[in-house]
Amino acid sequence: MNRVIVFCILLVGLTETSFATQVGFQQFKLSNESRPLNVTIWYPTLQNSPLELIADNIAFSGTQVIKDALITSKKHPLVVLSHGYGGNWRNLNWLADELVKKGFIVAAPEHPGTTTFNRSALQASQWWERPRDLTRVLDFLLEDSVWKAVIDDDKISAVGHSLGGWSVMLLVGAEFERSQFLNQCRLHPNPRVCGLANELGLDIPQPKEPKIADIFDRRVKNAVILDLGQARSFSVESMRKVTRPVLILAAGVDIGDLPQAMESGYLAEHLPLSTRRYKVYEQAMHFSFIQLCKPKAVSVLEEEVAGDGIICKDGKSTSRQALHEKFFEDIYRFIQVN
Repeated sequence: MNRVIVFCILLVGLTETSFATQVGFQQFKLSNESRPLNVTIWYPTLQNSPLELIADNIAFSGTQVIKDALITSKKHPLVVLSHGYGGNWRNLNWLADELVKKGFIVAAPEHPGTTTFNRSALQASQWWERPRDLTRVLDFLLEDSVWKAVIDDDKISAVGHSLGGWSVMLLVGAEFERSQFLNQCRLHPNPRVCGLANELGLDIPQPKEPKIADIFDRRVKNAVILDLGQARSFSVESMRKVTRPVLILAAGVDIGDLPQAMESGYLAEHLPLSTRRYKVYEQAMHFSFIQLCKPKAVSVLEEEVAGDGIICKDGKSTSRQALHEKFFEDIYRFIQVN
């Protein structure tokens, strides 16, 4: 890890609240022979420059950060992010940016085998490694001398989009049940859900599958699930026993996956009513939860891969910016009180 990050020494007579918080940014790798993890971390800083644009390209809008900035010295709540199938850290960069401005530290691994630039059938089939990636990030941050000093380990949240939401649910106690999944695929043979069964190692037992209970991470105090998929692979009994508060945000516009009522709604139906919150955004589509798109993004994406323009489409009479503002308001309120 780059050790350039050190504690800020505040000027005499001044406090951290005297300064506007900017977004510090760093990337590093957690070494492992079979599964090295690329990790991105955003955090509050009192530095004001030099600002650099990240996660910006011809299709998607990025944000301004200060790379390797000094971190503020007080304790901060922590959020870990999990991207969806074929995604990457940039997808929820917008959310990390907003959370940091509210005083959070945010960390996101890229899940080997199911990222935009790292597709591996072997690694993708090790479905249990996705939640364990989040646990490895927590292990590192809470053991590292710099980060553990500025993280409030009693305020840790996990947020996941799509397959990332599925991964986060495994982290807080939902259990994968293969027979349940296969039966649901016989009843509802959706190609986007059941079609990934083989690649994700869900159809037949995989070598080295762990005990389900070994995936649960008690350090995560609450979870936010953004339009998840594969919800019907969880055992009903395990969902009823989840003790962590869970916020489920769903997209109301169906893009050809199972309707949200059979994914997010199914999860909401079986989680304890007293600790779960469930909201459907009628004008949101599945990809409304990822980064903002530029005006010509749809045509750019369609030219690259036919059909990919859907990534930048939202429901009628709304905008992704407006949806993001609503998403963030609900997410921030939830993790503040849970």
